[in-house]
Amino acid sequence: MQNLKSIQDIQKAGNEAVRRLRKQKLSSGHPFMINSKELPKGQCYLEFPNGHIELVPIASTKRNFHTIRQFTNDESTKIRMQHHLVN
Repeated sequence: MQNLKSIQDIQKAGNEAVRRLRKQKLSSGHPFMINSKELPKGQCYLEFPNGHIELVPIASTKRNFHTIRQFTNDESTKIRMQHHLVN
């Protein structure tokens, strides 16, 4: 039982670190990358400080992304909820 609690503690600490990084990135005016196992390989979500989310290809060598799809406010909220990023 102790190992299970340790794993849960590690997961909780990791989730809290992601939330802090997200808050820091968005408050400094930068987008936050949301990786999801639900997306095809090579794609991720970018959440912007104004709250909208876009689907973009992952390009490790580029700082600019081209948009595959921009989500509505309702879809963006659903994505945040699915990834436990609700404020």
